[in-house]
Amino acid sequence: VQLQASGGGSVQAGGSLRLTCAASGLTLSDYGTGWFRQGPGKDRRFVATFSWRGSVTDYTESVRGRFTIFRDDKKNILTLQMDDLRPEDTAVYVCAAKRPGYNYDDNAYWSQGTQVTVSS
Repeated sequence: VQLQASGGGSVQAGGSLRLTCAASGLTLSDYGTGWFRQGPGKDRRFVATFSWRGSVTDYTESVRGRFTIFRDDKKNILTLQMDDLRPEDTAVYVCAAKRPGYNYDDNAYWSQGTQVTVSS
């Protein structure tokens, strides 16, 4: 099983980035999936999740209305579209997939990180 995150980069405030998470060895639609981030000197925090049945999304308050999470079941890819980026969005972003009924901290697959840097 492998999750491969990509798409990070450096942008100015107000810019956009699209992160993708390509899965191999598992079918994302069978799992709850999400994006998390860890800023400098901070703990890893939830950003957005996509339920395993694909009908429910959830966002942390600070990104609601700016970020959109969606899943392409044909390509088995999870995407995070990030618009109107702010310096406080600077972090290493990772994607994860967890089995239904489990927590991300207890039983999940994690990608490597992709760095997002937003300058003012």
